[in-house]
Amino acid sequence: MGNWLDQINETGDIRKLPPDAMPELASEIRAFLIRKVSVTGGHLASNLGAVELTMGLHRALNLPEDKIIWDVGHQSYTHKILTGRKDGFDSLRQFGGMSGFPKRHESDTDAFDTGHASNSISVGLGYVKARDLTGGTNTIVSVIGDGALTGGLSYEALNNASQLKTNFIIVLNDNNRSISENVGGMSSYLNDIRTSDKYLDFREKVYNSLQSRSPQAVDRVRKAKNIVKSFFVPGMLFEELGITYLGPIDGNDTLAVQHAIEDAKRIRKAVIVHVITKKGDGYAPAERHPARFHGTSPFEIETGLPKSLSQVGYTDIFSTVMIKMATRDPKVVAITAAMGDGVGLKRFHNIFPDRFFDVGIAEEHAVTFAAGLAAGGMKPVVAVYSTFLQRAYDEIAEDVCLQDLPVVFAIDRAGLVGADGETHQGIYDLSFLSTIPNLVICAPKNKWGLSDLIKFALRYGHPIAIRYPRGAAYDGLKEYRKSVSLGKSETIYEGKDILLFAVGSMVETAVKVRENLLREGLNPTLVNARFVRPFDTEMLKEKLPTHPLLVTMEENVASGGFGEHVQAWVQENFPEEKVVKAAIPDTFVPHGSPDLLKKSLHIDADSVTEKILAAWKERA
Repeated sequence: MGNWLDQINETGDIRKLPPDAMPELASEIRAFLIRKVSVTGGHLASNLGAVELTMGLHRALNLPEDKIIWDVGHQSYTHKILTGRKDGFDSLRQFGGMSGFPKRHESDTDAFDTGHASNSISVGLGYVKARDLTGGTNTIVSVIGDGALTGGLSYEALNNASQLKTNFIIVLNDNNRSISENVGGMSSYLNDIRTSDKYLDFREKVYNSLQSRSPQAVDRVRKAKNIVKSFFVPGMLFEELGITYLGPIDGNDTLAVQHAIEDAKRIRKAVIVHVITKKGDGYAPAERHPARFHGTSPFEIETGLPKSLSQVGYTDIFSTVMIKMATRDPKVVAITAAMGDGVGLKRFHNIFPDRFFDVGIAEEHAVTFAAGLAAGGMKPVVAVYSTFLQRAYDEIAEDVCLQDLPVVFAIDRAGLVGADGETHQGIYDLSFLSTIPNLVICAPKNKWGLSDLIKFALRYGHPIAIRYPRGAAYDGLKEYRKSVSLGKSETIYEGKDILLFAVGSMVETAVKVRENLLREGLNPTLVNARFVRPFDTEMLKEKLPTHPLLVTMEENVASGGFGEHVQAWVQENFPEEKVVKAAIPDTFVPHGSPDLLKKSLHIDADSVTEKILAAWKERA
């Protein structure tokens, strides 16, 4: 740790350092981040790009009285360093340790818990109105990336903010990327501003000339430069919306950011400060591969390579099968909401560029766009993380399922995802999707099961969702591979007395539970549910008379989940049957490794075994 960083121990310490210390402090912070994230994993590229931006904000603002709302929050590591949390990086994103996102319970300088994109302007506007209604004078700043400006919520907020007659600062952190490279009209518009030689050259020449003659003139020009921009910057979209535009500013220059924020604080309306940053700045592997270092596992600093080789994951299986199916059927198309790399569609994009659609961070639009494609005769597959699909509930119900359109939802990261915590756990999809008529929901038990379900889904011709977890694909039970029929389960092991009825990733857990029960002298039947909706009632009618204890197992919250639906049916048809539900409690689940989380939530094999044995003894 360098000398300047040693002097940063609590909020406000950066304001005590001399301006000429900023470049060296930035270098020390980058070295610190690289060293720590190489051990724990985390969001690296976004944080390296926002070092000076964050330092400039902290020098210009008085935290915690002033407020910074970080859109998504994955770029807040430097903010955490500057607010007395350096020691927390040893446990970053670990169970019981410091979160990788802003958390109000961690610090009074974290103004809002974030994790999903495009909401920071709405939150900031709410803070501004609360400030004005209570007579406050503090400064509110929302920091939003250009990627998040592809999300519709940000435009709703900008439309509302344009009416303000009071100060509100929106910092547009422009690095031409969300996770993957940005797409769409806003990206092109910002790129025009970014590269407008007419404006940039003119501004530099005028400022340099005036600076040598009269510093006071520079200040007057800075105040009036929005007039100059109207002649030289393409479009002036923000000005036309009624929002003052300042920039573009070099976001990797701490003092430039500080001065821009100080200028913006004097404007009695909403103002956008457009800063240009470079994702991954200061670490060559992250600069070359910003998408890979967006969220990285532990890596070797010298090479940037992962410390452990990753196994074949469900995302890899999805990627391979999609290419095979698209090769066979020209009607198969793929849609992603700014997550092409994450959901495994990069190779699909390379092979079928005309049949790949990245709509930006716009899940609602992705789903309705897919509905239009389906109505037009195509076979769209919407690949999306479970946690982000929550945003598109209305569109799934109204635009897809109401019209019974053949859209396939490939739901990645379903279940416990681990280190990203509450905002990213995919533990609600079985509950909210189960409320929508016409939608079939299924989950694979292993990697071959996912392949079979994707092929079935593309033949099915109606709305269907396939959920699968993050990480290595389970390669057990290969010998149990029955053809897929709508609503039909798979009996893996035939036993007696206890029926284990498991969904998706919990089949692997159920195998371990069965082994535990065998050691206790019990011989349960194990069934892979495969279909959550409709679930296999014929199998239940056949087996429940000889299995007085039914155990449902799912990696989803209990409320509204698979177990509740099965239990309701059982109570109506087999009222004497004892039902044990193994599911996640109805709570927000913090960050930590999935194995530790499962144990703490009592859905690991040992905890489920104990629950079953207790129920079996109680029944006896």
